[in-house]
Amino acid sequence: MKYLIVGLGNFGASLSMKLTAQGNEVIAIDTSMAKVEMFKEKISHTICMDATDEYTVNGLPLKDTDVVIVAIGEDERANLMSTALFKNLAVKRLISRAINPLHEKVLQAIGIDEIVHPEEESSERWAKKLCLNNVVDSFELSDQFSIIEANLPTEYIGVTLEEVGFRRKYNIILLTTIKKREVKSLLGKSVMESRVQGVATPDMVLEENDILVLYGSNVDLQKFLKHKIVM
Repeated sequence: MKYLIVGLGNFGASLSMKLTAQGNEVIAIDTSMAKVEMFKEKISHTICMDATDEYTVNGLPLKDTDVVIVAIGEDERANLMSTALFKNLAVKRLISRAINPLHEKVLQAIGIDEIVHPEEESSERWAKKLCLNNVVDSFELSDQFSIIEANLPTEYIGVTLEEVGFRRKYNIILLTTIKKREVKSLLGKSVMESRVQGVATPDMVLEENDILVLYGSNVDLQKFLKHKIVM
């Protein structure tokens, strides 16, 4: 995977290094030459440039980039201008950092669906969400084991847990599933509600849009999710 990360603050630098360490190609940019020099040996590529300048941004390999992450956290104006610029350039996938609640509302208003909250979510968590296909969320239990929430692969719709053979085939455990349904709020607006289904049983039938709650080693979880990509 190829990533472009804007901003080498604590979150941006940490995420860039983790993604690089996992074998991805990362281009990290910042206006500070000192930061660019500091991380050049730990990140695939570091560039000193202004991500709010359309001319210089157009020179980046955006067509070959899978994900753009605007991680600027100190300058709200620069964050918004950079995010809007990448949005207008129609990059494949755009994620931006929210600095405060009002800033988040502005990001949502310009059509940003994926928003990072570094104060609540670690770079480790985001690195896993980005690298493992279809991961909704994750919780690191140790350096080796995690619990993740992942979307149900379409080929398993209507199949029982026993037929899938999570433990037998992949050495991972399905703890439960989460179902989402549309309900009406008190004001009559439609909202999505998530409901945990309880402890999974062998005869449980998986349904469309189920979210799987899986436990296992990071290696086995990654193998399972990558296997689903190939298939």
